[in-house]
Amino acid sequence: MNSLLHHSNPADDHILIVDDVADNSFLLQTLLENEGYQVDVADSGQAALEKIVADPPALVLLDVMMPGMNGFEVTRQIRQNSRLPFIPIVLVSGYDQPDLNRALDIGANGYIRKPIDFEEVISQVRTLLLAKH
Repeated sequence: MNSLLHHSNPADDHILIVDDVADNSFLLQTLLENEGYQVDVADSGQAALEKIVADPPALVLLDVMMPGMNGFEVTRQIRQNSRLPFIPIVLVSGYDQPDLNRALDIGANGYIRKPIDFEEVISQVRTLLLAKH
């Protein structure tokens, strides 16, 4: 298989899932681990930023609605930190369409609406990770 067209080892790609609801994180973690990805989880915006600075992931799946620091603010802080490499960020939310524009304006690379469509998650993750390689 042509390695330029297909990233054959998803285990090389570390994904960080950020959600304050443990069931949501578990669902996404199970889905992505079943696809072969290495997954880490953070339960708050602050915990996510600490993990990202310590060990930048290949991609972040980030819930928008979290107490304290929401997903928009986490995205803003990631994009403003010049010491971090480029990290694709996909926001996950139950919000309506206008927030897609806001997400893209602050630097997110994708947007997934709840309830989560598993095929859409896998498709966006694969597309964004292939673009990095």
